Amino acid sequence: MEKNEKKVQLFMLLFGLFVFGYTIYEFIIGKYSVTQSWIFVIEVIASIALIFLPQLFRKLFKLNVPTSIIYFYWFFLLISAFIGTGLHVISYISFWDKILHAVSPMLLTALGYGLIGFFMKRAKISETSPWLFLLFGFAFAGLCGVFWEFWEFGCDQFFNMNLQRYLTSGEVELIGRSALMDTMGDLITNTIGALIMGGYAWFMSKKNATYFENYRLTKCK
Repeated sequence: MEKNEKKVQLFMLLFGLFVFGYTIYEFIIGKYSVTQSWIFVIEVIASIALIFLPQLFRKLFKLNVPTSIIYFYWFFLLISAFIGTGLHVISYISFWDKILHAVSPMLLTALGYGLIGFFMKRAKISETSPWLFLLFGFAFAGLCGVFWEFWEFGCDQFFNMNLQRYLTSGEVELIGRSALMDTMGDLITNTIGALIMGGYAWFMSKKNATYFENYRLTKCK
């Protein structure tokens, strides 16, 4: 791991511990129910563990994840798990969820570029059409977005978590088009995020034929 990566990882760890301390404080003062407080604590602990996911990939799967993807991943973890959930910003800023649904497909699109580069093995990226990367990255991000909505649907169906916002604050069920707005809004935002990342990658690939090499996953030596 490079020095800059270690510094960013240390920052993530310290910020995660700060958020953990905040959730413990909320637990002590009884800001939320005991069950909800425990959920927040467990979520933050899991998020701290996820900081080390790139290193876990290197050890378990013998894969080197490019620094560009790692930084993007940590940024998303910061705004989603720590700021959004741990500090409850997602509850105070109504459009925070849509920000996450716009950023996550950018990360997933980049990961798609890395995967297709890995599957190409030793093939030269400079001699490969950029559309192979653009289409695969877009499709990969879109599929992951659909699976995420499946996850939200399952949580709502079995645990009544209202992740798809089918209940009002007064727990009144929405019907018809109103009940679809959150899910469809998430999917549309996911698509827009993937398109933005694709447009940026297309522009950069025009300037540099080896641009997609920056995302390529490689086997550890």
